[in-house]
Amino acid sequence: MRDLDAMVVQLGGAGIDVEVDPEVYPNGRFAALADPEGNPVQLWEPSSTPQ
Repeated sequence: MRDLDAMVVQLGGAGIDVEVDPEVYPNGRFAALADPEGNPVQLWEPSSTPQ
């Protein structure tokens, strides 16, 4: 995913709660939500800097 913030806004507009991890990790950023059946889903935006 290239733009985690845009995806969070889009999901929020659809009434879906998304929890963005405030920490930025060496491999990128993460957010968590649940699908309609309650299964956990994790979104990942890779780091923009090469490792």
